[in-house]
Amino acid sequence: MKAILLCAGYATRLYPLTEKTPKPLLPVGGKPILEHILEKVFKIPGVTEAVIVTNSKFFPHFQEWKKGKPWRLTILNDGTHSNEDRKGALGDLQFALDSLKIADDCLVIAGDNLFSFSLQSMVDCSKQKRAAVVTLYDVQELELAKLYGIVKIDTSGKIIDFHEKPEHPTSTLSSTGVYLYPHASLAKLKTFLAEGGKHDKSGDFLEWLYTREPVYGLVTTERWYDIGSLEQLEEARRAFP
Repeated sequence: MKAILLCAGYATRLYPLTEKTPKPLLPVGGKPILEHILEKVFKIPGVTEAVIVTNSKFFPHFQEWKKGKPWRLTILNDGTHSNEDRKGALGDLQFALDSLKIADDCLVIAGDNLFSFSLQSMVDCSKQKRAAVVTLYDVQELELAKLYGIVKIDTSGKIIDFHEKPEHPTSTLSSTGVYLYPHASLAKLKTFLAEGGKHDKSGDFLEWLYTREPVYGLVTTERWYDIGSLEQLEEARRAFP
């Protein structure tokens, strides 16, 4: 199993903090957000490598950060230079799969995620169900749910509805942007993109996939922060001192 960490965004909403520093390398609790993620990734016995996809602007930052790290890491430069020419989360994911000819099951994680939950339960669920799994978090408020990818699941945990940033949410269960895809499921990403699927949000692929094969949601009550604003960053820093 490999982990693919999507770190190629330009985080313009966090300017000026992220003008010269990539968001995944912003410090929280004394270390970069990315290191919090990697510590959890490499607790999974089957993970052999973490692939970090970034862009031309921040590639040198990740190369410098990588020095002396204890993990097996590959840093990929997607060749983009600005928010205007970015590949998007799914474009970057396919770029990583193609560049390294990845044929493994993959953890796919947005590089601005900060969370307390273990990834092992996702691995166990995926093995049991033989299916893709996404961790879900209850944001509890319908107004807040309009900002996220919102999921409904049945009693077995299977996803029965998914909408990215719905105008009228029917649930408050949000995708956390933490996925485990078996290779056979992830191989369908190329078809999704070829059919004109959107490249920008990782949830768009999930929205397409669950209508074609079983996909399961695993609900967590542990801490999760999607760091998309200065307010969320400060909240995360208070929670992870």
